[in-house]
Amino acid sequence: MKVNVVKSVLKANDLIAENNRDLFRQYRTVALNLISSPGSGKTTLLERTISALKPAQQSVVIVGDLETSRDADRLQPHAYEVTQINTGLSCHLYANQIAQSARDLPLDQADYLFIENVGNMVCPGEFDLGENLKVALLSICEGDDKVAKYPTIFRVADIILLTKMDLIDVIDFDMDRVQSDIRKLNQEAPLMKISVKSCTGFDEWIQWLQDKRESSVGVKAKFVET
Repeated sequence: MKVNVVKSVLKANDLIAENNRDLFRQYRTVALNLISSPGSGKTTLLERTISALKPAQQSVVIVGDLETSRDADRLQPHAYEVTQINTGLSCHLYANQIAQSARDLPLDQADYLFIENVGNMVCPGEFDLGENLKVALLSICEGDDKVAKYPTIFRVADIILLTKMDLIDVIDFDMDRVQSDIRKLNQEAPLMKISVKSCTGFDEWIQWLQDKRESSVGVKAKFVET
C-alpha cells in the first residue's frame, strides 16, 4: 500500500510538471533546476550568472528553502524577478509549487528561469518540476566520497558543476575518484570545474547556457524594457 501511495504522488507530480514544461515552452523560457547540498554555492553562482547574462538576456528565479528569504534577498538585485518558496518541513520542491509561483512571474520577459531547489542531495533529484535541465552542484569542500554515497542527483543531471575550485590546493580532494564515480552513473553530462571567486570555468558555464538556449528556442533574446 505504501508503494502505491508513493507512485500516486509521483504520477500526480509528473502530470503537473508536464504542464509546467508546456508553459515554459509557450513563453520560450529555458528552466533550470539547481540541485545540491546546502553550501555548495548555488546562490553565489546565480548572482554571478544572472549578472553575466544581462542585459541581452533576463532571468527570473524561484528559490526553495525550509525557512527565511535570505537567498532570494541576495538574488533580487540581479534578477528580473525573484519568488521565494518556504517549504517548512519538506526537503524538496514539488511541481505544483512551481506552477503556483510561475503564475506570478513575468515569463514573457524571461529568457531563463532558475529554480534554486532546497539544499538536499537526495529528494530533489526524484521530483520533476517541469524544468528543461537539471544542474547538479558538488563543492569540493564536501569531500570526494559524496558522488558514490548520494548518486541520485548525479544520475539524472544534465550538467555537473564542481564548485569552489579556488580551494583545490588546500582541500584533500581526489579528483580522479570523483570523475570515475560520476562516469559510472552518468556518461552524458558534462563535468565543469567552477570557481566564482577566481572565475575558473565561468565562461564555459555561460557558453553552455547560451548553447542550450539556442538549441531549445533559438539565440534571439527577448525584448526587455529598460
